[in-house]
Amino acid sequence: MLTVASEVEVLTRFGRALADPIRCRVLLALREGPAYPADLADALGVSRTRLSNHLACLRDCGLVVSAPDGRRTRYELADARLGHALDDLRAAVVAVAGDRSCPDADAEGCC
Repeated sequence: MLTVASEVEVLTRFGRALADPIRCRVLLALREGPAYPADLADALGVSRTRLSNHLACLRDCGLVVSAPDGRRTRYELADARLGHALDDLRAAVVAVAGDRSCPDADAEGCC
C-alpha cells in the first residue's frame, strides 16, 4: 500500500509526463495499442530524435515499457489501466472546463 507521500510522488510523475503536449500525444496514441517509434514519430509529426527523448522520459517515469521485436523496439503503456485513466481524465476535464484553455503554462499559479 502506498503512503500519502508515495501517492503524491506518483501523481506528480504522471502530471509531469502530461505537462508536455508531445508526451500527451504519445500516451494517447499508445492508448490505442503498441507502436514503434518510427511510426509514432511519423504519426505525431515530430523527429525520431525528439520522440526518442520523450519515450525515454515516459519510460523513466514508469508509464511506458519497451519490448524488443526483432530488430525493432515496440512501446506500449506500462499498464492498461493508464489508458482508462487517460480516458477518465479527459472526460473529467471536458466535463468541468471544456470551454477553457490554459493560459501561458509558465505563468505563476497556472495549471
